[in-house]
Amino acid sequence: MLLQHGFIDKEKKGSVNEHTMERHLRTILQDACAALSADVQGDAIEIQVPKEEFGDLSTPLAMGLAKPLRKAPRAIAEQIVQTVRANDVFEKVDIAGPGFINFTFAKPFLVAEMLRLLREQDAFLREDVGQGRKIQIEFVSANPTGPLHLGHGRGAALGAALANLLAEAGFIVEKEFYINDAGRQVRLLGLSVYARYQDLLGRPVPFPEDGYRGDYITDLAEAVRASHGDSYAGKAFDDVAEFFIDFAYLRMLDALKQDLADFGVVFDTWQSERDLYRENLVEQGIDDLKRRGHIFEHEGAVWFRSTDFGDDKDRVLVKQDGDYTYFTPDIAYHRKKFEKGFDEVIDIWGADHHGYIPRMSAAIQALGHPKESFRVLLVQMVSLLKAGQPVQMSKRAGEFITLREIMDEIGPDTTKFLFLTRRSDSQLEIDIEVAKAQSSENPVFYVQYAHARINSIFEKAREAGAPAGEAPSVPDGIDASLYNDDEYRLIRKLLLYPMMFRGAANTREPHRVTFYLQELAAMFHQYYHKYRIITDDAAVTTVRLLLCQAVRIVLRHGLKILGVQAPEKM
Repeated sequence: MLLQHGFIDKEKKGSVNEHTMERHLRTILQDACAALSADVQGDAIEIQVPKEEFGDLSTPLAMGLAKPLRKAPRAIAEQIVQTVRANDVFEKVDIAGPGFINFTFAKPFLVAEMLRLLREQDAFLREDVGQGRKIQIEFVSANPTGPLHLGHGRGAALGAALANLLAEAGFIVEKEFYINDAGRQVRLLGLSVYARYQDLLGRPVPFPEDGYRGDYITDLAEAVRASHGDSYAGKAFDDVAEFFIDFAYLRMLDALKQDLADFGVVFDTWQSERDLYRENLVEQGIDDLKRRGHIFEHEGAVWFRSTDFGDDKDRVLVKQDGDYTYFTPDIAYHRKKFEKGFDEVIDIWGADHHGYIPRMSAAIQALGHPKESFRVLLVQMVSLLKAGQPVQMSKRAGEFITLREIMDEIGPDTTKFLFLTRRSDSQLEIDIEVAKAQSSENPVFYVQYAHARINSIFEKAREAGAPAGEAPSVPDGIDASLYNDDEYRLIRKLLLYPMMFRGAANTREPHRVTFYLQELAAMFHQYYHKYRIITDDAAVTTVRLLLCQAVRIVLRHGLKILGVQAPEKM
């Protein structure tokens, strides 16, 4: 079921938020281009956030128009500035360098926009980027042969946050987990448990050289003995393989689902690899490529001519002995994805699968889908430190630190947030001691504490006679002079959230939300330490409470996208 667990229903969304600071500038610049006889649509105009001393927003538009208008960029910039300076939305418009135009918005405009944020709340912050287009995100998809490791956890945090972000941005989203329950790895799991089981019964057999190790294999073997006694004692593995494989992988899959649920990650669908074979979808995939003219036979094997679509070499689908390669069911799986009606398919893979992207992209194009309808996000592994020293391995898993171990140590919220503090394809180190610290060194604590601190402010305001737990009723307007420069810095940051939100949705990068929240929280804490919010001046108190309420709304929205709680108290 699409968007079963998404937190935004498409029916509740509005259309594009046309009156955000950035959108307002785009409209003004589009009109300025028309005055220059340049046909430029607003969304095609590049808008940047400059260093604070240069203004609120800037554009290199004049340089882009130099060639079609056959004029120097500086001359075009001067014409644009003359056109827009009369607009009372701006306090200052100036030109920098070869033709950058910097815009500083007027304080009354900024205040009016903040009041609109307070009235509209989430509707102000989000934008209907997706307009009902359907996206499937497949992530984690770990082999059910062992516990989830930190890399799986990072992929889970990324996939869940991306699903939240895109759902909030107007897409219809499905979250899927692909179960690798066929082939060599699950057979090896079953063999490993079988060997441990025979050991427990005093009938030792050689343990597979590349078998799975760690305490969880012994736990599974003991579970077999507890439920089936010595029923399988001394039997050859080939005679009992089906039982041991199914028993072991289904137990591991249940444990994996529980870890993900405790991590706050819930999937809409679970696709079994075995079902692809049961439903004859693997053979149908080959037949589909054959009908389209992309299959050939060579030396007794069946090949996919993937070089026609940018791959570096053609790929074998059916080996000489008649067995499928591991690529073949993946083609069937992705063919099924698109048959479900998705406009875009996003796969989140470990970085070691980078070389697999061209062949998968080739298969999707060969099946008749646009290249841009398939996207892969790569996730680098995570290194764990304790007081700056590497944590080597887990006794439980035998080879790596598990997601469960770090969740138990620092909590799911902290773990998720830290996984999203860098681009997913960048290396990430997490220091457990820093993650447990209640200080500015701990980024998730700093952001959550900003939200809790604002709640505490409103509790004090309530004791002083303000409405319980909320900011004063949002007025139609307030005196812009009541805010000082530090407060306007905060207001500008709040009003940039919709621009950041749309950029994060368009680039499929939820870590942008994390970056923004860290910056906003730091600004708010600095403001809180510098100024009293509740003062003897009722008018000043009112406008400061309004600002705090706006910060709280934005923090809550961003944390919701990340799947992290916005605590009332800490």
